[in-house]
Amino acid sequence: MSNHVDQVLNPERDRALLGRVMRRQVRLSLGVASVFLGIVLLLPVFNLYYPELASQKIGGFTLTWLILGVLFYPITWGLSAIFIRKSNALEDAIERDEKSGVAH
Repeated sequence: MSNHVDQVLNPERDRALLGRVMRRQVRLSLGVASVFLGIVLLLPVFNLYYPELASQKIGGFTLTWLILGVLFYPITWGLSAIFIRKSNALEDAIERDEKSGVAH
């Protein structure tokens, strides 16, 4: 019985696991945030260096407004879906590692 309790209540192991999860989540978060910020911050640069292309009409919108006003939300939803899928996969992998006794 004591061995089972030691496996369940192991603060040192739990701290290490929490640290591993947090490090991986931070890397994932920074990656997704970088893509989002890249899109948002590069749009003015795109407008500056490619004004002819940025002012092209597509479906009644200029390309800039199409990206900023219409596609912004699907892009955000897509990035969110990617983050959630990868985050769940990351947690599943850590859980499998813990059950199999693999340490990182």
